[in-house]
Amino acid sequence: MEDTMKFHFRGDRDVSPAEVLKHVYEALQEKGYDPIHQIVGYLISGDPAYIPRHNQARTMIRKVERDELMEELVKAYLEPSS
Repeated sequence: MEDTMKFHFRGDRDVSPAEVLKHVYEALQEKGYDPIHQIVGYLISGDPAYIPRHNQARTMIRKVERDELMEELVKAYLEPSS
């Protein structure tokens, strides 16, 4: 057996960058932060301190590469909705 196997922890599933951004946005709102400023701060700096631990938001956002998050945002902004 030469194929690489991927191990999944119980409850661990792939989450799209869009789902992560929505979840983090909601967690930031619940905590009273300005979600746009906090997410931009994280995307520019890479510092997870911009994202609260509330509702596992920090854990979720760190599972997705920042460039994937930015790509999702650019696509949502520039591509016409279907």
